Amino acid sequence: MYDTEPQTAGGKVLWHFTMSLDGFVAGPGHAMDWMAGISNRPGLIDEYVTTTGAVLGGRDGWDLAVASGGRTYGGAWDGPVFVLTHHPEDATPADGVTFLTCGPAEAVRIGLEAAGGKNLEVLSPTIGRQLLDLGLIDEIDLHIAPVLLGDGIRLYDNPGAAPVRLHRVGEGDPVSEINLRYRPQPRAAVSA
Repeated sequence: MYDTEPQTAGGKVLWHFTMSLDGFVAGPGHAMDWMAGISNRPGLIDEYVTTTGAVLGGRDGWDLAVASGGRTYGGAWDGPVFVLTHHPEDATPADGVTFLTCGPAEAVRIGLEAAGGKNLEVLSPTIGRQLLDLGLIDEIDLHIAPVLLGDGIRLYDNPGAAPVRLHRVGEGDPVSEINLRYRPQPRAAVSA
């Protein structure tokens, strides 16, 4: 039994991240090394590879991906990538990557068209927040990793704003909290 229904390719704008239990999607400086050794359910990556038609990300994430040689889903997915940036002239080009200087709503229009009926995955906390404010996010799909980072890039950071109420997708009460239970790993085992 899965914690959520499998993802479908319905032409959605999907804000998608693995997130630490304390709400960070990247460490300081967009570091992703904290994800090493974290597993997910069998078939999960294939599910997203199959349902993703295009990716929309930001410049900071792109620059980090270029520096680390990373590709979406470890290179298992290949399709159009759109990077929203104010400075495309100094961006590192790559096959299948288009640098956009338009507004976020226009970037979504371009990305959905390129996705060809599959999902547009938003892989940027900043762009995701902007799209959420514009009412352009169809679903937020999070995988909660059993780690507390304490610092880094938050999924949603909007001090002073009103809370954004969410409804759970799937069966059951759409506004009930989700219960997670973890036990801290002993510190001696962490350093080993």
